[in-house]
Amino acid sequence: MGNPLLDILASTDESYLDKYGLEANNAILAEDKHQPMYQEMLDIPNVEYIAGGATQNAMRVAQWVLKKPKCATFMGSVGEDAFSNILQSKAEEAGVVVRYQKQPNHPTGTCAVVVTKNGKCRSLVANLAAANYFTTLHLDIPENNALLEKAEYYYISGFFLTVSPESILRVGKHACEKNKIFCMNLSAPFLCELFKEPMMNAFPFVDIIFGNETEAGKFAEVQGFGTTDIKEIALKTANLPKENSKRQRIVVFTQGAENVVLAKEGEITEFPVIKLKEEELIDTNGAGDAFVGGFLAQLVQGKSIEACIKCAIWAATEIIQRSGCSFPEDLQYPNNS
Repeated sequence: MGNPLLDILASTDESYLDKYGLEANNAILAEDKHQPMYQEMLDIPNVEYIAGGATQNAMRVAQWVLKKPKCATFMGSVGEDAFSNILQSKAEEAGVVVRYQKQPNHPTGTCAVVVTKNGKCRSLVANLAAANYFTTLHLDIPENNALLEKAEYYYISGFFLTVSPESILRVGKHACEKNKIFCMNLSAPFLCELFKEPMMNAFPFVDIIFGNETEAGKFAEVQGFGTTDIKEIALKTANLPKENSKRQRIVVFTQGAENVVLAKEGEITEFPVIKLKEEELIDTNGAGDAFVGGFLAQLVQGKSIEACIKCAIWAATEIIQRSGCSFPEDLQYPNNS
């Protein structure tokens, strides 16, 4: 489950970030002062529309790697408009089963993606609109509940904490009771701070948590870990209280061009990322979503966590060589089976 958003992506310079008080490589929810952005960006040369939303992106990438349609089901809330039709068609083209909750009185959500420094940095400003109105009633629909019951793996981004923490807890508790795997993502620094309570309510049910170094740093600060060392933060995060004692929590932190950090069973393992030439890096938007998608594609096949991370790095590397969270259909993961 997550927030389905149509990305409006435009490349510009740091002055545009300053104009709206934005930070590079950050993600925030739109305030009133940000509303003019969405119309302004339409006039920026080479603006692009891309089916987005962090969780939906991850599902699309997982399906791309798996090469077997309808493994993943995505739920979220959209309007009854052209934008929701675009989102659904893009997701279904990728092989994802889409079960949207439709909101007749609210437009489909959008996300301004401001790309700077020739693709190296992106700032996300999400205008949730209809995505903000997802309710647990959607999970009560028999067909949807059947999909929930049938699934063996669950992934929800942290962004959904602002929308329906009740739905997150329902899925997390179900996964725990049935000994299924429940994954989440820290997703953005502001969530660790401003949505600490719903995040920590969900945390005992989380088997695998993802995040980047900025999010991990803010999480450690809010949790009072007393360290800025990414490895120590990973270990402390793994050791937070957990409901399902049958498996220990796994923590995966990315660090951009630096090593991926894995905390598993009290030990730290690092994985080097694939280095690209500067001219090969087109757009980092969607890199984290692609990482999760690649990871999940191996996880659902029963591969080792190490194999999951290697595929995650591969997927993220492919996506940042293209604009937005898009991928070449004819490219196959070399170790896929």
